Amino acid sequence: MNLKTLRYFVVVAEERNITRAAKVLMMSQPPLSNQMKLLEDELKTTLFLRGKRSLTLTEEGEYLYRKAKDILALSDKTVDDLLLMGQGITGTVNIGFVLSFPDVQRARWISSFQQSHPGIRFRISHDSSDALVEKMRTGLLPLAVISAPYDQVSLNAIKVGERPVNVLVKAENSLSGKEKLTMNDLANERIIVPSGKGWSDSIRRWSRNANVDLSIACETDDPKEACALVQDGLGVALLPRQELDERTALIQRPLSVPPTEFYFVWRKGHPLPTFEESFIDFIKENAVS
Repeated sequence: MNLKTLRYFVVVAEERNITRAAKVLMMSQPPLSNQMKLLEDELKTTLFLRGKRSLTLTEEGEYLYRKAKDILALSDKTVDDLLLMGQGITGTVNIGFVLSFPDVQRARWISSFQQSHPGIRFRISHDSSDALVEKMRTGLLPLAVISAPYDQVSLNAIKVGERPVNVLVKAENSLSGKEKLTMNDLANERIIVPSGKGWSDSIRRWSRNANVDLSIACETDDPKEACALVQDGLGVALLPRQELDERTALIQRPLSVPPTEFYFVWRKGHPLPTFEESFIDFIKENAVS
């Protein structure tokens, strides 16, 4: 059983007729019939039920058809990859990042990947997790890093990190004197929170478990904007741990809730170009959870 025979078999299986398959393959009918018989003899099984005008795949034939498609696709991709390796992989990786994902980790990925693949360019966008997933659903964005939760039915995912949820406060706020905060500590504060369904569901769950009603003053996806709002006295902010500018007068204190998890995601059942597949492989090898 070689790749050539498998290609013949796939065409016959799809055409369900030896004569039509022979025309597609631009060969005569007897050699093709002989190839299918030899394949059945080699595998010691019946692949086709032969009618007067058409062929029907047996259960074994259906199984081989599915596997043959996978084998041939892998073979073709391997050849393409080898050719690209000789030429140098080129293309533009279009990827979106949720704003709270660490800048340092994003930069490390891109610089490291480009060192190995100098022909690759990146097009980076930033948005909320909900907006990024919607862009992926409509085909506008192939790759993204979002915060949990994610749709496990439609998305492939690699966990690429987590960050504790912190409370960002002004230095003069009494909360800055505590080493760790609970939801009860926020009962009398005006709260600035990240927007998005995942965050709103989590905050609602944390509040319910602590039997606390929070006063939400603002929702924003931009951590820098949240910092500015805290600085201006609007309230305190709930955010994944931030790398704060040393010149700011803000203080972070950890909140006793589960950390924010980040996932690198792409859609299931949607083939990607080789250069994007290569970047996915790179993420798999370098993911730090």
